[in-house]
Amino acid sequence: MTGPELKQLRADLSDALERKLTAADMAKLCGLPEKGGGDTIRRWEVSGPMPEATKLLRVLAMASERYPILEKFDIFDRHDVREEDRPAKRAAFREQMRDEARRRLG
Repeated sequence: MTGPELKQLRADLSDALERKLTAADMAKLCGLPEKGGGDTIRRWEVSGPMPEATKLLRVLAMASERYPILEKFDIFDRHDVREEDRPAKRAAFREQMRDEARRRLG
């Protein structure tokens, strides 16, 4: 993930959560320390995050419709899920992701 991609992710998550996320909010979602966490996010928005953080950010990105559901989380295309039920199950999963992000933000 590049710095500009992280910046776009913050904007996309803001849209998904219906609230403007600050760098400090993103730091909280990433589990960074309150002191200096926002500065770390701002640096990452220029240089790109560390690989470990990128993995977490890709999981958080699933809260937005603009990002794919990662393969290991995609249980909706299995043979035992009816095709007509899949869109609703994906939507419910994304809503759960948004609810978890909101819970972390307080």
